[in-house]
Amino acid sequence: MKREEAYRAAVARADARRTAFMSSALAAKARIMPARLKQDAKGKATETLLDGTAYAAAKVRQRPAATAAAIGALALYLLRRPLGALFQRIYVRIRNRTEETSETDDG
Repeated sequence: MKREEAYRAAVARADARRTAFMSSALAAKARIMPARLKQDAKGKATETLLDGTAYAAAKVRQRPAATAAAIGALALYLLRRPLGALFQRIYVRIRNRTEETSETDDG
């Protein structure tokens, strides 16, 4: 009877391990489904964006002057062509002062 009990115990252990393996395999299969991966990626991106926004807001509250300077520098960088064209026209008008030429047709 000793061998029979050992056999039953081994069968019970094998069934338990098989059940655990199958449940973990099903969980892994569900985890790598494309819809689930897409959902996880969207969730992670949203979480990262919200964390970044909160971090930026905290830094702005800590250093408002530095933030204003950085935004001003970015604005100047983005507007460099229109500002350059404006200053070039002003420079040309200052350099070429001809009073006999009117800027408008009516004199």
